[in-house]
Amino acid sequence: MSARGKERFLLAMILVAITLGTAACQREEAEAPPAVRKVRTITVEKPPEAADMIFTGHIEAKDSAALSFRIGGRMAERNVGVGATVTAGDVVARLDPENELNALRSARAALAAAQGLMRKAENQYQRQSHLLARNVTTRADFEIAEQARTAAQAQVDSAMARLQSAEDVVGFTVLTADAPGVVTEVGAEPGEVVTPGRMIVQLARRDGRDAVFEVPADVVRTLSPNMPMQVALASDQTVTAVGRVREVAPQADPVTRTFRVWVGLSDPPPAFRLGTTVSGMLRGNEASVLAIPSTALVQTGQETAVWVVDPQKLTVSLRKLDVLSTDPATALIGKGLVLGDIVVTAGASLLKDGQQVRLTGAETR
Repeated sequence: MSARGKERFLLAMILVAITLGTAACQREEAEAPPAVRKVRTITVEKPPEAADMIFTGHIEAKDSAALSFRIGGRMAERNVGVGATVTAGDVVARLDPENELNALRSARAALAAAQGLMRKAENQYQRQSHLLARNVTTRADFEIAEQARTAAQAQVDSAMARLQSAEDVVGFTVLTADAPGVVTEVGAEPGEVVTPGRMIVQLARRDGRDAVFEVPADVVRTLSPNMPMQVALASDQTVTAVGRVREVAPQADPVTRTFRVWVGLSDPPPAFRLGTTVSGMLRGNEASVLAIPSTALVQTGQETAVWVVDPQKLTVSLRKLDVLSTDPATALIGKGLVLGDIVVTAGASLLKDGQQVRLTGAETR
């Protein structure tokens, strides 16, 4: 082998050695286990027993509707007042229908005229059809008669549509209740000229009752849907009903800075009339929920989770949570954690599922 060939051989061997060394290093790095992370944790403990909380509110209808006319006009009569009980289909109020009845008469007359023209055009078409069959008339005269019949039919259809519309408008002069309920407010008196959509009567439907309370912000955080609440008559605490939180206002009242809470009542007694003052009691043990620092929360797509440490293996796993509320300091947890869970509160963003960790400090919460 020449000297030049030896040099090329040695150079090739050096390149192969470098490549194999680099691949081995990369394989070692790929196979190396994730580094042990230092994390700070808390241990979830039972929250302190909270005192019972009592709120004062009133009874409202679960569903209410403002009944109004679809058209404007002078209101001729109103058959109900505040406190009146109505059933579905009962007439609540009427407008003076004279103008609408005149429009209906005009529509009927227009339909009768259109039907007369239709009969005339139909007879002319039949005559031209018979004459054409005997070659007594021309094709052009037959087509004129056919077009006249088509135009007359279109006029009849248009007149029938206008008649139907006029009949509907006459029906709009009568306002009826769409469901059984109690009238809680009236918005117009007989003789007034009302506009379309103006509230004539406010109807509280009979399909349910709500107890409505104004609740401070610090208490709202502890409320969750379907949380039970005991509701009693303010004047007689022996008259009670069981309710569950149905809805919590998303925004505080700008004046009182409290949140409105609707509590749906199950089989409320007859004494729970609309507007009655009631008191609601929230048991302390029901208001106590698990709390963890907000820094422990991790977003995984649309869901919220935390890293939970296995105390035996010192590895972490991701657990999804049902978060009731959160602020910069604390998150209230509805479901997902149990007493004794060790939750990572610092260093969570660098963890992977199954990674081993080292606890640098722990606290209880």
